[in-house]
Amino acid sequence: MSERIYLDWNATAPLRPAARAAMLAALDQVGNASSVHAEGRAARHLVETAREQVAALVGAEPRNVIFTSGGTEANAFALTPTLDRGGDRQPRDRLLISAIEHPSVRSGGRFPPQAIEEIAVTSDGVVDLAALAGRLKALAGQGARVLVSLMHANNETGVLQPVSAAAELVHAAGGLLHVDAVQTVGRIPISIKELGADLLTLSGHKLGGPQGTGALVKASEALHLEPLIKGGGQERGGRAGTENVAAIAGLGAAAKAAREELAAEGARIAALQERLEAGLAAIAAETVIFGQKAERLPNTTLFAVPSCRAETVLISLDLEGIAASSGSACSSGKVTASHVVKAMGVGSELGAGAVRLSLGRDTTEAEIEGFLIAWRKLVSRLSKGVKRGPKRGLAA
Repeated sequence: MSERIYLDWNATAPLRPAARAAMLAALDQVGNASSVHAEGRAARHLVETAREQVAALVGAEPRNVIFTSGGTEANAFALTPTLDRGGDRQPRDRLLISAIEHPSVRSGGRFPPQAIEEIAVTSDGVVDLAALAGRLKALAGQGARVLVSLMHANNETGVLQPVSAAAELVHAAGGLLHVDAVQTVGRIPISIKELGADLLTLSGHKLGGPQGTGALVKASEALHLEPLIKGGGQERGGRAGTENVAAIAGLGAAAKAAREELAAEGARIAALQERLEAGLAAIAAETVIFGQKAERLPNTTLFAVPSCRAETVLISLDLEGIAASSGSACSSGKVTASHVVKAMGVGSELGAGAVRLSLGRDTTEAEIEGFLIAWRKLVSRLSKGVKRGPKRGLAA
């Protein structure tokens, strides 16, 4: 292939032209955004413009957007026992997370390990709301103060979670809800208020902004979080440290562009996903698409063909000029089944063969067809290797 095919948008999206232009312009500015002179005010204007652009993308108030270095930091910031609403400073003593959360949530932030509990998911990869309701009721009866963290869409399967329904359960039990929306912001319409989330995490490089940017968004100014990074009074006291003005400007520009293109791009990418999955099934009838019966993002397909190992598949695809992954980029190098497919009840052998294809704004129909041509040849070669027995470089 003369040009590579990039099908790993869930890991990172290429920088949007608008974001690059905004960053280059910001780099020509001089001044600290906390300074009161003209140069400082110009830098502050760039930061506050970006804050408005990010807020508009998720239906929030600009004053409730706190910029971070990315989704991982925003998650760690949100997951704190000292989170309170309305001035009630009594610590939260329990963190409930789904069994398919990103490692940055599974680590529990500032909660001690003994305070963290997992809620099971169904075989389709959807959080078990009945199990969540039961646990919330039991904890409320014990007088526990609960924070729940639930991702909006899984980064590996693309399965959308019933966040709004979960929010009703959580709030009825007196708890608060944090939503990791890293994979959905900029890909589907989102409103923090409609979701019912108290806190929402987003990441810049997933929507075409620069790497190393993100935000934690509050639904209400009444929510109080203890800063993760302490020092100066930047970000309205939420995060100390001189703002990365150029990166923040890039994030804002990416958010604005994503919002403007959301409807058209969503429909186009959904059509590409449909063609991709139909092609996978036509090439190998035994193909398993994880979470296929559930509502999913229009850009994400996690699949496996029995007896095909993900490690072999990914290396072979890379040699054919195609970038894909075996799941979370944060777990690269691992060839065993991920915690996500294990939580869905998938067997270890099939789970170890899971390959993730994720599409984006630059993905074309020709690229999908190019992948399917390469995949057909690869499946044929791997299948012959299986029938003849293990060989070097082929699936065992």
